[in-house]
Amino acid sequence: MEIVLDVENTTIKRNGKVILDPFEPTNFLVQVGMMAVKSGSECIVTLDHVEQKDTSGAGRREIQKVLDMTTLLIMHNAQHDLMWLWECGFKYDGAIYDTMLSEYILLRGQKEPLSLDACAQRYELDVQKQDTLKKYFKEGYNTNEIPLNELSFYLRADLGATMGLYLKQEERYADPSCESLHTIRAITFNTCRTLTRLYMSGVKVDLTALQQVRKEFEEEKADIEHRLHKQVRQLMGDTPININSPEQASQVLFSSRVNNKKEWAELFDFVKTPQEFRDAVKSNSTRLFKTKAFTCPTCKGEAKTFKLKKDGTKFARPNKCKDCAARGYQLKKTNEMAGLGFSAPSKKWVSANGFSTGKDNLDALIATSKNRRMDTAVNFLSDLKRLSAVSSYLSSFVDGISTYTKPNGFLHVGLTQHITATGRFSGRNPNMQNMPRGNTFPVKKVFVSRWEGGHICEADFAQLEFRTAAFLAQDEVAIAEILSGFDVHSYTAKVISDAGQPTTRQEGKAHTFAPLFGATGYGRSKAEASYYEHFNDKYPGIAAWHKKLGNEAIRLNKITNVSGRQYAFPDVVRRDNGMPTHFTMIKNYPVQGFATGDVVPLVLIELEARLNKLQSCIVNTVHDSMVIDIHPKEKEYVLSIIQSLNEDLDKLIEEAYDIKMNVPLLLEAKIGPNWLDTKDVI
Repeated sequence: MEIVLDVENTTIKRNGKVILDPFEPTNFLVQVGMMAVKSGSECIVTLDHVEQKDTSGAGRREIQKVLDMTTLLIMHNAQHDLMWLWECGFKYDGAIYDTMLSEYILLRGQKEPLSLDACAQRYELDVQKQDTLKKYFKEGYNTNEIPLNELSFYLRADLGATMGLYLKQEERYADPSCESLHTIRAITFNTCRTLTRLYMSGVKVDLTALQQVRKEFEEEKADIEHRLHKQVRQLMGDTPININSPEQASQVLFSSRVNNKKEWAELFDFVKTPQEFRDAVKSNSTRLFKTKAFTCPTCKGEAKTFKLKKDGTKFARPNKCKDCAARGYQLKKTNEMAGLGFSAPSKKWVSANGFSTGKDNLDALIATSKNRRMDTAVNFLSDLKRLSAVSSYLSSFVDGISTYTKPNGFLHVGLTQHITATGRFSGRNPNMQNMPRGNTFPVKKVFVSRWEGGHICEADFAQLEFRTAAFLAQDEVAIAEILSGFDVHSYTAKVISDAGQPTTRQEGKAHTFAPLFGATGYGRSKAEASYYEHFNDKYPGIAAWHKKLGNEAIRLNKITNVSGRQYAFPDVVRRDNGMPTHFTMIKNYPVQGFATGDVVPLVLIELEARLNKLQSCIVNTVHDSMVIDIHPKEKEYVLSIIQSLNEDLDKLIEEAYDIKMNVPLLLEAKIGPNWLDTKDVI
């Protein structure tokens, strides 16, 4: 029996974030709605509402009875519904169908909203629904406090919309053009089940260690800001600069201020040549000079002026002093240029508010400064880069982990499948996908085993993107290097270092992968650009494959990966230089899609299946790695499972996607008492 299911649950707010999962002690399941596809009969069961409670347990038994008869459970955002069912004690191990994920695959990488309402509108479904719930939530009602008749009406409408969406999608998948998508859809649904279990497992957080990390990085942040403020004073004079503002930081770097932000943001869409770019920057920005502050003669340093009433007394609300812009002092230009005086080489260096101060640009400026022996610039830029990283670590990870860690010390890692165009997972609450690799940031040490004497293991693919590109392009040089054990990252670092920019192997990694994803040397330092120019000559098979992908996109308005996953490019055209528009994405999607959108989910599903009867469990996955919490008595067995996966990878991929790999994929494994302090074991 095919059943459409939807649930309604309570939520809480913490630090401005809505938390709606069942692991919060105060959250609970309010209603479960079910509708039979064949007959259209429906059942709305209220479990816990201010107007009605299932005190006898009859409602729960009714829900489980339906689930026992179900062969296909259809949901919109199945991860949420499954999580609530399983955590509340309901059992269901049958097949699932997620209309949200199904629609995501049909969109073929196109960015469209995937809410139930948005999907229903795209198919012109007549959904009898009035979203009055938002009004109640705005007024502070929780789900169980909304009038029961209105809540039931809303739930019934969602069931009808999900049903209609399912039937429409099945019609589309019957079309021959969607034949290659069937395998991807099936694996995506199975991955959804695995990610739900991963979410439910949670990872143990050492809260004491987390507070220590916070203290260390708050102290480092304060030290960096102190140094930067001293340097800013030397570079800019008395001009007040908020170094945490990218716009104002760019003024220090480029010694220029944008005249009109709106015009500036629109301008560079029309700039084509380097000369046009330089002219646009010159005519739409103002060069900055160092300043010296003097007390404002109007406000005498008070920064406010008061109009007087007829009786001579001051009005309660003063006017700001126009002379000093409410600073209390006036800034007089000196004849000395302010800032570091860098120039932006291309459009890629332009942001909406001025010049970009992103990591890649800072890296390029640091490299330039080192080559020119500009010690002041190197110190300033290095501190600015580190400040950005530390601030991001504190807000994204330390604060995020603190917010979402439950009272029992567990963080449930949220992973979604429908955000990226390629199929790669994205993270939420917090986004663990952006976790820095290696020892860059010690927050990884706060993730520990839930068992005394347990272990944290990270199983990581070796050079997955590079091996994937070599296979997809059938590049003979790249394949030969992989088979011989050639260290491509060290080679990359050597090429850049030989060009005059000392580069470590770890730094070289980013450049190794970048051309695989469509990046060029445009806008990079001369030394880095030398590697990008060298890449196409070194790997002619990859270059030829990129050209083939471009031609396919122009001819068919889509490309199809070896796995069957499709990416649509409805508006692609050939440029005057012969290259297609969207060429970066055309080159990027197949590599990233097959590596982390197709292979990693497949391995994740298999790993979970092999761990099924153990206490050890998967607690996170970051791009091409999987993190396992290992019970102390199961260490050797889990490591043997990872080793057996290595031996079976080719077979798994062939059975799933009907392709033969002639490039070996390799899982490596590290193990330790926490996620940071791990050592290689495989």
